[in-house]
Parts: sequence; structure tokens; C-alpha cells
Amino acid sequence: YPNIEEDYIAEACPVCRGNCNCKACLRLDVPVKNLKNLDLDISEDEEFEHYKYMLQVLLPFLQRISEEQMVEKNLEAKRQRLLLPDLKIEKADCPVDESVYCDICRTFIFDFHRSCPRCSFDLCLACCREIRDGHLQGGEEEVVIEYIDRGFEYLHGGKGEKVKLPIETRSMDTINSKSEWKANDDSTIPCPPEDMGGCGLGILELKCMFSHSSTEKKKKVMFSDSSTEKKKKLVFSEIPVSELVRKAEEIAKTYNLMDVAAAHSQFCPCFNSVGEVDLSNNKLRKAAFREGSDDNYLCCLGAQDIQHEDLKHFQWHWSRAEPVLVSDVLESASGLSWEPFVMWRAVRQLKHLKHDRLLEVKAIDCLDCRETDVNIHEFFTGYTEGRYDRYLWPVILKLEDWPPYTLFEERLPRHGAEFICCLPFKEYTHPRKGVLNIAVRLPDKSLKPDMGPKTYIAYGAAQELGRGDSVTKLHCDMSDAVNILTHTAEVPLKKESLESIEKLKKRHFEQDQRELFGDFQAVDEKVETNVSVVESCTVTADDKNISSGSGYQNTGITVERADPIVELNGDRGESRLNGKDFSSGSELEKNEGAKVDQENSGGSDTTISGNKLDRLEASQGGAIWDIFRRQDVPKLQEYLNKHFREFRHIHCCPLPQVVHPIQDQTFYLTLEHKRKLKEEYGIEPWTFVQNLGDAAFIPAGCPHQSCIKVGLNFVSPENVGECIRLTEEIRTLPQNHRAKEDKLEIPIDAIAISPFCQSCPIKTLLPILDPALSLCDLTIGALHQEKPPPVHHCY
Repeated sequence: YPNIEEDYIAEACPVCRGNCNCKACLRLDVPVKNLKNLDLDISEDEEFEHYKYMLQVLLPFLQRISEEQMVEKNLEAKRQRLLLPDLKIEKADCPVDESVYCDICRTFIFDFHRSCPRCSFDLCLACCREIRDGHLQGGEEEVVIEYIDRGFEYLHGGKGEKVKLPIETRSMDTINSKSEWKANDDSTIPCPPEDMGGCGLGILELKCMFSHSSTEKKKKVMFSDSSTEKKKKLVFSEIPVSELVRKAEEIAKTYNLMDVAAAHSQFCPCFNSVGEVDLSNNKLRKAAFREGSDDNYLCCLGAQDIQHEDLKHFQWHWSRAEPVLVSDVLESASGLSWEPFVMWRAVRQLKHLKHDRLLEVKAIDCLDCRETDVNIHEFFTGYTEGRYDRYLWPVILKLEDWPPYTLFEERLPRHGAEFICCLPFKEYTHPRKGVLNIAVRLPDKSLKPDMGPKTYIAYGAAQELGRGDSVTKLHCDMSDAVNILTHTAEVPLKKESLESIEKLKKRHFEQDQRELFGDFQAVDEKVETNVSVVESCTVTADDKNISSGSGYQNTGITVERADPIVELNGDRGESRLNGKDFSSGSELEKNEGAKVDQENSGGSDTTISGNKLDRLEASQGGAIWDIFRRQDVPKLQEYLNKHFREFRHIHCCPLPQVVHPIQDQTFYLTLEHKRKLKEEYGIEPWTFVQNLGDAAFIPAGCPHQSCIKVGLNFVSPENVGECIRLTEEIRTLPQNHRAKEDKLEIPIDAIAISPFCQSCPIKTLLPILDPALSLCDLTIGALHQEKPPPVHHCY
């Protein structure tokens, strides 16, 4: 029971307080009771206002879907030589708990698609459009990138043995078939040849997953509403998207909801009456220094001070795709310990009739970016005591998504409930009752996505070692995320390892000059390279490694409800950050003459012309985030494509190729790379420190780098458009690309179906036009058709 005084326990023991950490209580197999803030309580009027807001934001996307479907219906009517009212679209034979993917781009098919009547080849509407336009982008050939394991010595600067890779071959037959597969003059699409997955004989016919025929007798779907204590049967009649659009537009006109911009135009209290940032506002943290920009400050609210009107404030920033911070969220719960060995005791099983053994886990060794099997007890021992390799270099391990999503609530029911209690703005984040969380609108029988909670536990270093730092590389989530830093710890470094670290960093630097820059000075002349390590060296293992102190390691646990974080630890010479609240009032401004101690040498702070990082107490670990704005993504990608040979990845091998600079998840931007990025392209990320108990909200589509956390995913109405864009981006990647593999680990990629989720608020609001339809029937009925939302996988 950390941070609890004996007198406090003398007044009432943990059992009496409902906060016992014994194994039996931690594995509580009955519903968790007596927890504050576990549920979301809102009035019917508030719920109705939320549905109107959701309809206002999502209506344009539903209209877009309807227009796309109408184009295909007209083409199909022309093919069958029928008038549009006489067209009957055949419904595909697909059970509710199964999913259908495009056989070309592997995108999830949620409704309209074309299918071969002979071989059941399925094609999504996006691929149909591209084929007719003569430039099919989906289904790119596989790209194989091999990283050579040159041995342990290579990881620490040794030359390693040269290995010849076999010459890659590609099937010209497949390439030729793809180039020859074209639409007919009448816009019909033939089934592709066998080497592309088709039969080459039939004409693809328009099919749907849901009834769209006005003449067809409407089907009734019956299921239970598990969200209520008293289960009851509900009935829902399928409604075509075109009809939903018509009804939604009537509702929007009735309530004056047609102006989408008006939904986000409310005044923000972060600005004064003349529209300038109110610098006296204590709810702001400066996280960037962009010239001529009004988004350098991030909204930071206190969990205990959040009022009802703060939801509108949150929505204002969220609609602009800005991260939002909420501090001290752990104070909203019962105080259950997130100590690693408390969690280990809850999960550990030797013999149990109900549970499997969970003694071994797969952790990622941050030095060579590969998975390694480790005993869970040994992992946590290293978390609290530290680990070293034979050269006395700190071994940094990451344990991601542990325990697995399917077991988290089973093995850690108390921690799962505690985490939900801590979540701010539960209208968006509650995993079961969030009225503005599209992801919760799923019936019992539907396939469920892995939306969390996910626990990420990792060792780390307060100073950036340069190699093997505990980081999650630059990536972009397809869903929104909220991450909470739940635990940090300090671990003393062995004094004898400091001298070894100094020597190895010099070897690393020399190897980089030799391999990445061709034996010439690679670092910008403005940057002073220092590879020395003094006695003040710390290692952290928390969400983000940022603690500093004398000879300490910091470890940490984060729980996220979405997904990622960004920290300043990196691949190549990076800087040590000594900053307590480096986002609020601290300066990261990179002016001319910026002086950067690139190699994070011993105790020397990173200095950036005139900007200083307030000292972070050694007792306080934290997580550093770098989050890029959506509008800066093109320039960020251009920079990475230009400098990709300056980065290392698996087995510490230099990057040989880039498919997609962000979706590849192979880059980590060090402090020096961020300086060059701003110098060459004029962009910079929001950079801030997440302290213990802080919740960080990250919008979908904002590239970021990170380390550890506990979090959950959610899908907000404001970011559905970005989810759609990311889905369209991923569908053009090679078939074996990591981004597609992550998506396909779950049967349904909710990003692709999020437009269909938009029908939920419409069906909920239909009673306005037809009082005979009950609000409950329509809401729950709509959910029965929905598929799982986007899932975040952090590497």
C-alpha cells in the first residue's frame, strides 16, 4: 500500500475500506461494487442533446455514403436494363458475427460491394471506382524488407558479418494481370483472373449486407439489450441508408442542425474577448512555439475541477484535433495500487480450474526491437531492480498489451474497474455507456474489437541512451485514445555500468558515422555532440522516461483506453530532459543558435537557446509526448522520406527502404531530428510531459511517438472523417504491410465501417418524426447492425 500512512490504516484497514490487495480480493470474480464514478449518469435531456450533436457532426458522412451507393445503384440498373425503382439488390449471405473483406485491398466491406456470382470474389466500392478510372491502387504487391541479425557485438558498435541477401523476385504474371484487368466500356467490371483471386469468367454484381429494396418485406431483428439490468426483447426493421439520410435531413432541418461548423463554433474560455490566447488562464500548457499560430497551448484541466460545461470546452479543442490533458485523475478512484507486483500477484496462476497459467510473456527488447520470451516474475524484478547485458548496458524491455485484452477484465477486474472510474469525459470514453463513443454501439452477438483497457509496462531511461531507449516509434492511431500514467518507480543504476555506458555510446556514435553517414560528420555543425556519461545517470521505466536524478532508474505503468504516447527517448544520440512540467511554461522553442547536448551526456541538461526545462524531481517519473498536427503530416512524411537512411530499426540495422514513413512504424525522431525538421520544413510537434495521474487524450490521425501507458480506444463523432481517411490510406499499402496486418488481427476493422455507425443517432432521433417508434427500440436496433470500431495496436 504505497503512500499510505500507518495511522490511516489504523483508522480503517484496507478490507474495511474496500481496497484490499490480497490475491483473493484482486481476483474478485463478482461484479465490482461500491466504486465511485464507475457508471455514466446523464439525464434523458442531456442524452437527447448528445444525439443531436452526433447527428449534426456525422450527417455529411452519411450523405456521402448514400451518394456513393446511388452511383452504384444507377450503374447496376443500367447493367440490368431496369428503371431505378425496379432494381432489387441481392443481399449477401453473411452472418452477423462474420465479416467480409475486399479481395483486392483487404478493406472491410460493411454494405454495398460487387461480387462474382460464380466464385464469390468480392470487391469494395473504392476499388470499383479506381478500376473504372484506370488506376487501381489497392492490392499492391508485397514488399519484403529483411533486417540482418549481425550478432550481439553489432548492437554495440561492432562491424558484424556481412550477409548477402537473395535477390527478390516478383511474379510478372500477377503484375501483367493487374494491368490488364479493366472495366468494360459500359462500366461493368469483369471478375479478375485466377492469379488475382477471381475466376475470370463472371461479371461482378452489386450486392449489399443490409436490405435496400423498398419492395422487399422488411426483416425483423431480435436480440437482448445487455446494457440494462432487466433484459428484454427488442425489434428493429432494417432501414436503407438512403432512407436514413432522408429522415436525418428532416430532423436536421427541424432542429436547425444543417450547419456543421456551428457545432464547433462555441466560444473557448482559453481565449480572451479579442480572440487572443489568455495567458493568465491556468488551464493552458505551452507545448509548441509555432510562429503565427494560436494552437501552441494545450488545454489542461484538473479532474477534480471538471464541471458540466467543461464538456463543451473539451469538444471545442477536440473538434480541432488538439490533444487535451486532464490531471490528477487517479484521485477520482479508490486508490487501488498499480504496483507491478500487485498486478503480478493478481494475474499469476499455477493451478486453477478457471484460469490458464500466465507465467511467460513476450516482451520487446528495445535494443534490437525484437520480441523475447521472459518469465513474468523476472520481468517485474527487472522493472524494480534493473537488468543489464554482458557489457553492463541497461536492458530495456517493454511489455505491451498485458494481460491480453481478452483476459484483462477477467484477471484484473479491480484494476479494470478502477481505470474506468478514472476516465474523464465518460460521454466519450466509457467503454460500455459512452453516449458519444460510437464504439460502444455493438450488439452482444457482434464481433468485438480490442478497444482496451491495455496496459503497457516498460523500463526506461531518464537520459536518452541513444540506442535501446524505451520508446514507441512514430505511428498514427486509427481511433481516438486516452492514456493514463498510473505508476512510476526509481531504480538505482549500478555505478560500475556508467563507465561502460560511456564507452559503448562512443562506439555507437562511431558506427553511426561509418554506416549512416559514410565516415563524415553527420551532425549539424550547430549541434555539439557529447558522448560522455557522468555519474548522474538515470533509467526510467514509466510511460515516458523523463525523470532525472543521481544514479536512478525510473519505471512506469500506463493504462490507456486508446493507445499511444510520445517520448523523447530515441534511436540515435538524444538529449536528457530534466523538466518537471516541461509543457507548462517550459520552453522548447528552438531558436537560432540552439545548443543541444545530443548524446545526453551525463547529467548535462538539454539546452535550447533561452528555453529551459524545469527540473523534474527524481521522485517523479513522467512521460514525454511528441504529437504532430494533422496538417503537418505531409511535410513530416517528406522529411522522413528524405532522411530515412539516418535511422535504425530491427537488429539496429539501418533502414533500407520506406513504404509509408508513418504507417511503417520504423522511425523515432530524436531531439536533433526534430530540430532539423523545424529548420528544414518549419513544423514541430506538441511536446509535453505527462505526470503520474495525468490522462492524455490523443485524436485519431495525429502521428506521435511514445513509450508506456494504460489506455483505451474510443471513436468520437468528430474524428470519423479522419478514420475514413486513414482507412483509405491503408488500403493502398502492400498486402503484407504491418498496418494491414494489425488491422486484420481483428475480424472487423471498425475504421472502414465507422460511416455506417453514423446511422445510430439518426435511428435514435427518428421518434421525433414518428412517435410510434420508441427511442430504445430504435437505438438498440441500430446497434445490431454495427461492426467493431477501430483498434489500436502499439508496437
